[in-house]
Amino acid sequence: MMSANVGGIDRTLRIIVGLALIAFGAWFLNWWGIVGMVVLFTGLVAWCPLYLPFGVSTCHEEHTTR
Repeated sequence: MMSANVGGIDRTLRIIVGLALIAFGAWFLNWWGIVGMVVLFTGLVAWCPLYLPFGVSTCHEEHTTR
């Protein structure tokens, strides 16, 4: 299973930018809408495959006490 590597502000910005790109692509009938769908998807699932090779994560791990 893939663990989340997109969180917080990064996730919010991806959702907003994704929706904006989809609207832009639909309005001007160009391929930016497809790019927006990818960006939106990575924001919604909180996982970005481009972060994996670089070991990047913007998620803060939650620490629980037991």
